[in-house]
Amino acid sequence: MKTIRRLLHAEVLAAVTFVTLAFLALFTFFDVVDQLPSIGRPGVGAGYQLPQALSYVALQVPNHLYELLPITVLIGTIYVMTRMAQSSEFTILRTSGLEPWRALRTLMTVGAVFVVLTFLIGDFLAPWADRTSQLLKARYQGNITVGQTGAWLREKQPYGQFAVNVNALASDGGMRGVRVFEFDNKGILVSVTRAPTAQFESDEAWQLEQAERIEFTSRGTAASRIERTQIPTFRWPTQITSEMVSAAVLRPDRMSTLDLFQYIRHLNANNQSAERYEIEFWKKVFYPLSCLVMVVLALPFAYLHFRNEGISVYVFGGVMAGISFFFLNNVFGYVGELRHWQPWFTAALPGMIYSLLSLGTFSWLVLRR
Repeated sequence: MKTIRRLLHAEVLAAVTFVTLAFLALFTFFDVVDQLPSIGRPGVGAGYQLPQALSYVALQVPNHLYELLPITVLIGTIYVMTRMAQSSEFTILRTSGLEPWRALRTLMTVGAVFVVLTFLIGDFLAPWADRTSQLLKARYQGNITVGQTGAWLREKQPYGQFAVNVNALASDGGMRGVRVFEFDNKGILVSVTRAPTAQFESDEAWQLEQAERIEFTSRGTAASRIERTQIPTFRWPTQITSEMVSAAVLRPDRMSTLDLFQYIRHLNANNQSAERYEIEFWKKVFYPLSCLVMVVLALPFAYLHFRNEGISVYVFGGVMAGISFFFLNNVFGYVGELRHWQPWFTAALPGMIYSLLSLGTFSWLVLRR
């Protein structure tokens, strides 16, 4: 059995690697074509040349790899199973003692390898590459913005509440166009601090450069006073980290699981809606497990009997099944947010549907026929 396991593992790994490289080459080509209009463009992006565009495209590879890996696992495994069935090689393995459940365990083992690989890429490599690519593009094409209003964050502190507006993220990792609105515990505006630039400090604070602070004071029944102060360097203590600001500015699906978890805690602590980020968090948890679903879905193809039929039809069917899985994964995310389903249920539902479909097909085609 050890020889059979090595054979199946080697065949699946080789096929998945080939399919993954082919898809990555295709997506990289599309990315290069998409970046061509931005190269040497007059104005802000004049310094964005071919080397910078190629660096940006290369940094997009981990994100494509993370998104494509489950579907390439499905296509590669289906190809191996159908080819072995067509050449009667799998029939020989069955007569050598490869029982259906043992074949399933063998494929689940190699699927677990892809689960770990997908998790590591999506939780460590892809977030770093995406942030680096965005900062690289911002260095040559301007700041990273989220529209005219910027990103809004909220924080509660023992002596008051704060609403923070960040207009953009700069290429050096700092912030542009920062406004800090301070309210007391009764909800009355106390001060407004504006700064054109700000930096994240290592000791849970922001350093605002060339800040203008406007304080609203009221003493008893006397009229309120407004005091304006110019401060060259203003240090504002806060627990809003750079990852939280990036989460408000960049796409939440490109964040790591830990960053999403911390941002969700911050939103819940400040009575803000975190449903969208909770769904993305649970998607990050369940998405690598879809590799196991894909190998289970591919196993019944080994028990089909077709001597004169081509493999391409079955591989095409695998592609359609993978596309439908990703389609449902995205659709259920929006539907769950609109219908206020439990975030973990919303993220797990596509995998549950395809797992039942895979096991049902396996049971009907393999065990009962």
